[in-house]
Amino acid sequence: MSDLVGARVVAVHAHPDDEAITTGGTIATLSERGAEVTVVTCTLGEQGEVIGAPYQGLVRSDQLGGFRIAELEAALAHLGVRHGEFLGGVARWRDSGMQGDPANDHPSAFIHSGDTAVQQLAEVFDRVRPQLVITYGPDGGYGHPDHIRAHEITHAAVAGSSVQRVLWAVTGAADLRRGLDAIIEPPARWRRAAAGEIACQERVDLRLRLDDAAYAAKVRAFAAHATQLWVANGSVSRVNPEAAWARTADIEAAPLVYCLSNLIAQPLLRYEHFQLGWGTPFSAGACPMEGLSW
Repeated sequence: MSDLVGARVVAVHAHPDDEAITTGGTIATLSERGAEVTVVTCTLGEQGEVIGAPYQGLVRSDQLGGFRIAELEAALAHLGVRHGEFLGGVARWRDSGMQGDPANDHPSAFIHSGDTAVQQLAEVFDRVRPQLVITYGPDGGYGHPDHIRAHEITHAAVAGSSVQRVLWAVTGAADLRRGLDAIIEPPARWRRAAAGEIACQERVDLRLRLDDAAYAAKVRAFAAHATQLWVANGSVSRVNPEAAWARTADIEAAPLVYCLSNLIAQPLLRYEHFQLGWGTPFSAGACPMEGLSW
């Protein structure tokens, strides 16, 4: 199906892997339907931790950011994205880390990007002329300073642009609860999430079910980010040679299980969720592009 040929979308994300976690299936769906999707990544994700023993030296030597460029490129290819770029160029802005991290004080930390980052993103919008922009809500999804900053610069750059709608990627609370409940047995050494430990939103304006192709593309994108994401489907890589398996009771609620470096077992949901952040409204159950003109 190519009903979205001519449509243009920009997804603004803070770090490599964010595009896969919160919007991977949506990006794959829009790309498959003919939309031109551009992913703007604001930092290299230098402050991330590394899953798996072989590549721990990337963190010690401050080489993780460069390594993650290749992971991002592979993930975008799996999602059908032909246009990926770093805000202001490669390594212009650095991962700020969580609130209180010493990385907050780095002069190139994204939280210090000011009006320069707004102008850089506005230039992307002027060049691409997207109808739809996807980013995070005011809390950044889970409070990360770089995610909050991505929200701020996106809404500042939208002013005076051709953008017709801004969507905020969120995790829907109802689907998350169902997915967590469906995990019968997490992998060895992984742990279950404590109540309220995974950020989510009760309000969901758009709930997009991923078809098999989009879901498979999202899983492949997760696998590409092997330093950051571990899918419990038995797969291994040179970064993480250890296989993991999980058992779930409901393959619709939790087809697969994954974790970050914190080893908290999470459902790799069949659904992606959004709130309307700004612009043209849409009906329940709509396509993200519904009601937009191109």
